[in-house]
Amino acid sequence: VRVPYFIDLKRPQDQGLNHTCNYYLQPEEDVTVGVWHTVPAALWKNAHGKDQVWFEDALGSSHPVILYLHGNAGTRGGDHRVELYKVLSSLGYHVVTFDYRGWGDSIGSPSERGMTYDALHVFDWIKARSGDNPVYIWGHSLGTGVATNLVRRLCERETPPDALILESPFTNIREEARSHPFSIYRYFPGFDWFFLDPITTSGIKFANDENVKYISCSLLILHAEDDPVVPFHLGKKLYNIAATSRSFRDYKLQFVPFHTDLGYRHKYIYRSPELPRILR
Repeated sequence: VRVPYFIDLKRPQDQGLNHTCNYYLQPEEDVTVGVWHTVPAALWKNAHGKDQVWFEDALGSSHPVILYLHGNAGTRGGDHRVELYKVLSSLGYHVVTFDYRGWGDSIGSPSERGMTYDALHVFDWIKARSGDNPVYIWGHSLGTGVATNLVRRLCERETPPDALILESPFTNIREEARSHPFSIYRYFPGFDWFFLDPITTSGIKFANDENVKYISCSLLILHAEDDPVVPFHLGKKLYNIAATSRSFRDYKLQFVPFHTDLGYRHKYIYRSPELPRILR
């Protein structure tokens, strides 16, 4: 989870993010997470050469904020993630993203509880600086599990985000593990006992299908039909579960599929020319 090694996460400008600041936050004792904050395109010129204090103050400018929770592979500096930050910045959003404990240059041991707590800490850090600006949460792949854990908790404490965006989501980690292309042994006798039961026993659930029943904010789901990592049918199944949940009665709920011919697969939905319209 620390690859690629050659990226210096302290220097987001090396990835073409000249309007991005690198921070370090401490959610808990002995845990430090690395954070990138990319400002909206309108602030790019002013951002040049500015320090962390300026970037933190900029969260109070009249622009919405997206907290981006990335997937399992790599770090906050992954190519497709950087390209998404650029797209979202060009559309007028602040983008705040981070590496969970144990990922990238973040310190700590990964766990579902710990990853969710890291996300909660960063969300609260944003809200303390963003004033009345909307804050949206965007989770991709494994990050959708962190996102629904986080938003369920926020809704239960009556501080929901302004919306939740799930890109390439699954229903729960057990179903995703069974469907993952690496699970080449799933047809063998004992697969559940040997591979899946230990995941559950370890307390790793990432239960999107349960969490959506307790979420009370607008929800947008994006999924490519040719996704080889998280099968399209899992995203559609999650949408159907959410659509029958009473918690969404007063909120907008939308599922946007991307046709196989577009070739967006698991991590290239950011390339869609329709994305600005969809997000609006």
